[in-house]
Amino acid sequence: MSVPGQFSDPRVLTLFAVLAVATGVWLAAGLRARARRIRSLTPMERVWHPQESVPLTPAEELAFGQVVSRLSLTSAGRLR
Repeated sequence: MSVPGQFSDPRVLTLFAVLAVATGVWLAAGLRARARRIRSLTPMERVWHPQESVPLTPAEELAFGQVVSRLSLTSAGRLR
């Protein structure tokens, strides 16, 4: 079943398809940027684990801090 009139031209159909895909990509990119912006504004909450009843030694705290600093996000939103 073909569309009658001027919309039966393959160039017009291709144009509409390209516009639809571009709109979808633009919306997805905007939503991802918005989510990334919101995520960067809210501080990460510390998650308590049941095994944390034993205090860490200073060496363990230092090692943990070094690992966390390597996993923190840069200004571009990428891992270091």
